[in-house]
Amino acid sequence: MIAPIQTPELSVAERAALAGGEVLRRYFRDGFEIRNKDVANLVSDADIEAERAIVEVIRAAHPGHEVLGEESHRGDVSAEHLWIIDPLDGTNNFAHRIPHHAVSIAYYREGRAEAGIVYNPVRDEWHVAARGQGAYLNGNRVRVADHESLDQSLVGVGFYYNRGAMMEATLEAIGDLKRRQIHGIRRFGTASLDLCMVGMGMFGAYFELELSPWDFAAGRLFVEEAGGRVTTCRGAELPLASTDILATNGRLHDVVLDVLARHLT
Repeated sequence: MIAPIQTPELSVAERAALAGGEVLRRYFRDGFEIRNKDVANLVSDADIEAERAIVEVIRAAHPGHEVLGEESHRGDVSAEHLWIIDPLDGTNNFAHRIPHHAVSIAYYREGRAEAGIVYNPVRDEWHVAARGQGAYLNGNRVRVADHESLDQSLVGVGFYYNRGAMMEATLEAIGDLKRRQIHGIRRFGTASLDLCMVGMGMFGAYFELELSPWDFAAGRLFVEEAGGRVTTCRGAELPLASTDILATNGRLHDVVLDVLARHLT
């Protein structure tokens, strides 16, 4: 058992993450081919095969459930039972041999996150959450940081593939936050793990101005079950669609929203 909590869906997610993770470990060890989707947005044989392995496990357990995935599955987000998967979050890290990437799997019932796993297969790190049952790293319960002000915090940030206005807005927001005397900015390139770092109390806040649902579906539940808050950068409920995103320990949420509001179009 990867955490002292269990639901039927979490059990399926664990088996699926193991299947996808084994594919990623093999490619990371033995090598892989990379192809460009567009600039700085890469896809590898590992992404495709890992998604196939994950979906096979989910379909075997729940053949009637919808699946939304990054590479080839476009499930109905309004379905009662929906699995949202990213077989390889952090493909650019993976391509450059950086062992900071993850399999992300979430189960949503009637539009609400119920179970999620973010698994780094190279480091064998399991970030697990279930609604109402808490968030865990390798079986140990975690909580968000108790920071009351930005000058106590590190802030995580992500950059979408856009190299124009969105990038400039992100950089301007970083400058604004730095002037608030935050301890620093960190950009690790794997959104699902960045969200988990909020849940584990490493970051006081994390934001990105565009993120796909497979990148945040599991991580947002991890943050919430660790006591944090996740919204859009305007403070609205997250849609199951591409969106901007802010995750914090809760205490810092309003002040970071105020900073980001100056840089949103």
